[in-house]
Amino acid sequence: MNTLKKLCYLSAAVLLSASFVSCSDNDNETIIEQQTPSQTLSATPWETTGAKDKNGNNVVLTDANVAGYVGFAYFRANGNFAIYGLNDVLRSRGTWSVDAQGKTRSIASLNPDGTTIFTRDVEILVLNKNEFTYRIRPNSADPSIYYDIIHTRTSHAEPGNGQITLASTPWETTGAKDKDGNSVALDNSSVAGYVGYSYFKANGTFKIFGLNDVLRSEGTWSISPDGKKRTLTTPTFTRVVDILVLNETTFTYRITPDATNPAVFYDIIHTKVNHNEPL
Repeated sequence: MNTLKKLCYLSAAVLLSASFVSCSDNDNETIIEQQTPSQTLSATPWETTGAKDKNGNNVVLTDANVAGYVGFAYFRANGNFAIYGLNDVLRSRGTWSVDAQGKTRSIASLNPDGTTIFTRDVEILVLNKNEFTYRIRPNSADPSIYYDIIHTRTSHAEPGNGQITLASTPWETTGAKDKDGNSVALDNSSVAGYVGYSYFKANGTFKIFGLNDVLRSEGTWSISPDGKKRTLTTPTFTRVVDILVLNETTFTYRITPDATNPAVFYDIIHTKVNHNEPL
């Protein structure tokens, strides 16, 4: 009789233990599913993998109607975002948000000085851990025309070559050094042409103003995939320089005035600054 009671108690204990484990597993699943829409969007990088027109037909990603929305997107938990083309070239940066119901995603694309280039609200159709699809309406006067932009979860790492760093702030030239490490006055003829306020925009364009806020040059910019060289292209010149330092506070590059005499060079030092781009 005692043996039978012990077996009954043991069976009950096993069943209770199994129930406890099952509840624990269910609780974990519930926690995952209860992520907010913002948490879901920021949990992974996204790659544009498809697009459809209003009739559900596939649209190639190079089509002019959708090409501007294609790339790798990184929505950070701190409310900042960066979008790169599928070639890893920075296309846009700024701030983002998703409403509590997960119906609308909003972005504000920003200039280096923090001013707004454009804002965009899109209707979210799908947002889960594997897919993010939104609807764009290119013509506000005709909402019947729309395209659905499909993004898929990806493990593609955000480019680390300094593009987002260079485009995230204005830069002021604050110093220069010669090949021996001696300071050079910024009005010295050897370095004066490189001095000013620089604005490298996420859309690949730049403007450089003198310290008197007079425009000196404008054109396009890029950084090599390895982060070691910056290239400027204008209607009158192309300039490639070696990047020595590029972080949140300092941008320093090296110029060699005479390519036939690389032993003579100058390092041009820029510092992060709060200076609005002159209008």
